[in-house]
Amino acid sequence: MKKLIYTLCLTAFVVACSEDQLASTEDLIAAKDLKGLKTQKEKKIKILNSLKVELSQINAAISDFDPSEKLVLISMIEIKPEKFDHFVEIQANIKTRQNVLLYPEFTGSLKKIYVKEGQRVQKRSLLAQIDDAGLKNQLEQLQIQVELTKTTYDRIQRLWKQNIGSEMQLLQAKANYEAQLKSIEQLKKQLQRTQILAPFSGTIDEIVANTGANLIPGKTPVMRIVNLKEMYTEANVPERYLSQIKVGTAATVNIPMLNREYSTSIRQTGNFINPNNRSFRVETSLPNRDEMIIPNLTCKLKINDYTNPEALMVPLRVIREDASGKKYIFKLKSDGKKQVYLTERVFIQLGKKGLDKIEVLDGIQAGDLIVDEGAIIVENNQRVKNIQ
Repeated sequence: MKKLIYTLCLTAFVVACSEDQLASTEDLIAAKDLKGLKTQKEKKIKILNSLKVELSQINAAISDFDPSEKLVLISMIEIKPEKFDHFVEIQANIKTRQNVLLYPEFTGSLKKIYVKEGQRVQKRSLLAQIDDAGLKNQLEQLQIQVELTKTTYDRIQRLWKQNIGSEMQLLQAKANYEAQLKSIEQLKKQLQRTQILAPFSGTIDEIVANTGANLIPGKTPVMRIVNLKEMYTEANVPERYLSQIKVGTAATVNIPMLNREYSTSIRQTGNFINPNNRSFRVETSLPNRDEMIIPNLTCKLKINDYTNPEALMVPLRVIREDASGKKYIFKLKSDGKKQVYLTERVFIQLGKKGLDKIEVLDGIQAGDLIVDEGAIIVENNQRVKNIQ
């Protein structure tokens, strides 16, 4: 019934104005009369607005006189404050600082390897031995010599206390003894370099060198040791988030390859901006009790850059946009009848977006009722019925 009346009114309007409007418009366009066109536009808008007011009165009368009126069916949402956490999602890499390729500190052939690949070792465990090229024999000979030198020094010192002998002899004997002690210490340090020890507790991941291979310090790798318990993630965050992300900021690490997610926090932030990509470095700790996580796995790092404990959230699906790009939703006002409401278009200011909802900063308040399902088809100032 309502649609019929609307159609009749619109038809009458078109018929009444078509001849004058068409001719007048054509004449104005042909004459390129911009002022006349603007004047005519204002007149037609006034007529159209007048018809809309009259149509609203007709609709109101129909709702009073026609109990069988068919209303647009919608569902509604009551706006309630809720906690909202916004996350920045960034690609990150998994790393460990205890992933070391061991190199020799002494030149010589690899005499023996004491471990196997995959073996767990403790810190300071002996992993491999390099041929000492006779250093051990030199040490033993020097230790025998130092005993004689010590005996000589002790005897001269006793004689000196009895005023026998010269001070020069005492000083010479002391110098010889101390020099041999230092030589022994140096030989012991050189012998220690012939041993390759575990720098930390971990697992032997790979043995590179073979027994008998000639090793060169800093050039010939021997084996790799890895500790998977001390893992961390590293990512580059755009500089626009610098003020929101600090040490202690909550974060989540998602590893697609393992289908796992871990809760953690930012433990370190970079102190400079990379000029190449305008980003700063962040680091988070990563628990790895079962050692399933390995270095260089890719992951997604979600950082909580914003939290509002009293946010007003609306579903993304209810938001509409006018020709100028302004966002709006439809609020509901009771029409006095059960489950019947009148729509009201309200422009809103949006905040940060979540997965399927977005924060509204201005335009609505707690307790408001808004159109949910049916938001796409309703119009402003329209009577609708809520489906419970």
